[in-house]
Amino acid sequence: MAPPLLHVRDIEQRFGNTQVLDGAECALHAGERLCVVGRNGSGKSTLLKIMAGLIEPDAGSVFVQPGTTIRYLPQEPDFTGFSSLGDYVQAGLAPGDDHHRAQRLLFALGLGGEESPEYISGGEARRAALARTLAPKPDVLLLDEPTNHLDLPTIEWLEHELASLSCALVLISHDRRFLERLSRKTLWVDRGQCRLLGKGFTAFEDWRDDVLEKEELEQHKLARKIVREEHWLRYGVTARRKRNMRRVKNLQDLRAQKRGFEGPKGAITLNVAEGRGAGKIIIEAKGIGKSYGDKTLVSDFSCRLTRGSRVGIVGPNGAGKTTLLNMLIGQSAPDTGSVKIGDTVDLVSMDQNRAELKPQWTLKEALTNGGDMVDLASGRKHVMAYMKDFLFTPDQAGTPVSVLSGGEKARLMLARALALPGNFLVLDEPTNDLDLETLDLLQAFLADYAGTVMLVSHDRDFLDRVTTSIIVHEGPGLWREYPGGYSDMLRQRKTAVSADKKPKKQAQKSAKPRSKQTKLSFKDQHALKTLPGEIDALEKRIEKINALLADPDLFTKDRKRFDQASAALGEATARLEEMELRWLELDELAGG
Repeated sequence: MAPPLLHVRDIEQRFGNTQVLDGAECALHAGERLCVVGRNGSGKSTLLKIMAGLIEPDAGSVFVQPGTTIRYLPQEPDFTGFSSLGDYVQAGLAPGDDHHRAQRLLFALGLGGEESPEYISGGEARRAALARTLAPKPDVLLLDEPTNHLDLPTIEWLEHELASLSCALVLISHDRRFLERLSRKTLWVDRGQCRLLGKGFTAFEDWRDDVLEKEELEQHKLARKIVREEHWLRYGVTARRKRNMRRVKNLQDLRAQKRGFEGPKGAITLNVAEGRGAGKIIIEAKGIGKSYGDKTLVSDFSCRLTRGSRVGIVGPNGAGKTTLLNMLIGQSAPDTGSVKIGDTVDLVSMDQNRAELKPQWTLKEALTNGGDMVDLASGRKHVMAYMKDFLFTPDQAGTPVSVLSGGEKARLMLARALALPGNFLVLDEPTNDLDLETLDLLQAFLADYAGTVMLVSHDRDFLDRVTTSIIVHEGPGLWREYPGGYSDMLRQRKTAVSADKKPKKQAQKSAKPRSKQTKLSFKDQHALKTLPGEIDALEKRIEKINALLADPDLFTKDRKRFDQASAALGEATARLEEMELRWLELDELAGG
């Protein structure tokens, strides 16, 4: 095998009293697709910064093959000294790099380049940082949470762009679907160590659970062995005990091994302080609309939210998701139409910007406003115990909010939101900065939550696991609700979320109620069985064509191939729509 492009070995890194990495190792070869996973605070970002040469480790070695170019995407890009995003991106290029590619990437990411860093959103900052990182076409790409603050169209564009590159890729992300589609190997950073799985993220969680189960079994065997040795020590013949001092020393070593074992950190305990019971109707909106100047964000939208629903709102950045959410929950008035909120609704919300967290607060003050107790559904709980539920240690009680990591702030916001009594939970981008284990627990909590949930999210896997319906943006000011999760919505719409798509006109026959047909013809029965496989095959073909068209140089390098691919994409998309509509019709006729 060829030598690695990048190899970090025996890495040790300590911050204060915390040992973040302890003997960590990772080798990266040309063209590899590696995702790095682990809990918040496990050292993932630290390891990436060491690989990028931004941090000098306390111990260990970092080898970079001569001539290898490395580019690193930070979680928080620094725009200091740049008057425009275009200048920031161009400054990341080395002599010989393609300046036109940098400009094309900016346009593809929805930026003009003239934007001032002083007046940009988090999403625009992330897109500019992506353009700067991707433009040079390096040998190694190190991406730390690349999907944070991105909308769904941009995430899917980024998937295609990264899939088309030939460089080695290292990803940190909480977006399961993103990792599943791009990773070929998985590096698990756990308790300071790195464990490598030679498969992509799809296989990781089963493998991790198996590793932890084996660890637990080994600790059980060790405990039994210690019991046997202690029994010998207590009840063996004195002369024999004196002669066999080696066995006594072995027992001491076993005890030290048992004490030194550090198992996985405890799980977050999610409890919510439940408010009074809500009525059946939580929200009823009729014909609501909202405009700012000439821009219409919401037009003639109606919906009814009933008790126990889990509703997701999705759409591109700037489409008006937060505007729609604020009208539905009564925080802003619509220009037209009406919104009625149930009399017994007690709302608890968490905003994506963590705006309600004051930087000067300590962690304890953020949870209690100065007291020592937190009121929960199960009763009052001491703040130190409640902090532990969310993986904070007692010595962090006096830590200012300003120095907490993004993941720690996300956990703190969850802790604050879930401590408030309510029966209607509103979450604006709750998955930002959460690790996978915390996401699992949040999903389980929402599944068991007795109240109603409305959330804005760009995490497709999270939406699929949590929601009972999706409100999606379908064009300027136009929104529509679909039953099911994100994938169900895509199947019904027959197209991905896009800022440019107009809502499709539904065939009149599909809008009318149908009487169930008890028997399909043989031809229809065959089509009902075979169409799902044909649809899957066509979707894979469309993905390949999109990956080809994602190459920004294809148009200039091979205009004929570009035109052929564009025509093939149009034909395949139209055919997919026909096939899906036919399957839905047959399924409905069959009583499905």
